[in-house]
Amino acid sequence: MAQSISITSGTGKFSGYLALPEGGSGPGLVIAQEIFGINHVMKAVADKFAEEGYVVLVPDLFWRIEPGIELGYSEEDWQKAFECYQAFDVNKGVEDIQAAVTALRGRGECDGKVGVVGFCLGGLLAYLSACRTDCDAAVGYYGVGIEEKLDEAKNITCPAVLHFAEKDEFVPREAFAKISGALKDHEHISIYDYPGADHAFAREAEDHYHRPSALIAHTRTLTCLKSVMGPHYNLEQLWDRHTAAEFEMRDAAATMKTMVGDCYVNHMPTMTGGVGQKELHRFYKYHFIPKLPEDTALVPISRTVGADRVVDEMIFSFTHDTEIDWMLPGIPPTGKKVEIPLVAVVCFRGGKLYHEHIYWDQASVLVQLGLLDPKGLPIAGVETAKKAVDETLPSNQLMAKWKTSEGKN
Repeated sequence: MAQSISITSGTGKFSGYLALPEGGSGPGLVIAQEIFGINHVMKAVADKFAEEGYVVLVPDLFWRIEPGIELGYSEEDWQKAFECYQAFDVNKGVEDIQAAVTALRGRGECDGKVGVVGFCLGGLLAYLSACRTDCDAAVGYYGVGIEEKLDEAKNITCPAVLHFAEKDEFVPREAFAKISGALKDHEHISIYDYPGADHAFAREAEDHYHRPSALIAHTRTLTCLKSVMGPHYNLEQLWDRHTAAEFEMRDAAATMKTMVGDCYVNHMPTMTGGVGQKELHRFYKYHFIPKLPEDTALVPISRTVGADRVVDEMIFSFTHDTEIDWMLPGIPPTGKKVEIPLVAVVCFRGGKLYHEHIYWDQASVLVQLGLLDPKGLPIAGVETAKKAVDETLPSNQLMAKWKTSEGKN
């Protein structure tokens, strides 16, 4: 779903990498490149946002220097990248982004709204796009040089997000302090700092990639974009459709159709699940769906819906009438009843599931099956499930010193 297109500016024509969503249309998104041109990383970023439902355009912002630059990260490529950076005219670059925004709005695939997301040099350009262009939202990752353009922030009227890294030598702490101090009260700007992360923390498969920071930054980016542009998916409905395929239809193939290609599931206490369509299908078909006890029941307690995820809190109950590979691998059926609180953190990419992180108290399961003696240990059995739905039940029963504080101020 990707192609090269021509973009017309006031001073000439230049190319851009266009990636379309599966549905063929959606809000527009301009990606402002790093100093390495439209390389494999920028194309991967565009493809990822296209999977989120955006019509994505990465304009060749170095076209005045040399059209079609695609650099890697070798020492030689770094040298050329910095030469391009030094020769780059930032003001012309912002004009080119406006041309790209206009080009997207003129395409039939775009629904009219267009945002800008940029990285490094592109992070500065995203900030300046919020200041100078008619984009509908802007997000800058570790933008270099923003501290020198703070006087333009008064022009920002669209939602804008700026991501920074604690250990970024290109945006040192002094620069970050200046930026955050000047913009912290701006009604349209949100600033996030990522402890322990370095410059380019969102560049996958490279030295400074910091997955925890990249993931939460991506969610914050989507929150900004979706607040004004969409696309809006019914995540609750998508999640319910997925669980119906698992627990009602008990159909592995139908379950996999609700998930993206690089999906994964991780049951945290037992580290069971799978990564990728092939491995996860195998897991669902042979080790999850046929290993669900006959009386399996899920009782919802709470549900939180965000920009790209659903968090479900529930009571999971079953009779241990079969060997449950994914929860109790290697443990023969005991015939005993189990009732536990369970939390599912479900992330989506566009209109499909990306991953599931499933949490429960394995100690509580083992206690209820008689496989773990709770005596002298700070663990509980079915009481954890009962307390989850009735907060008035006694607290601190495992704390021997609880009574010593009674009556104290």
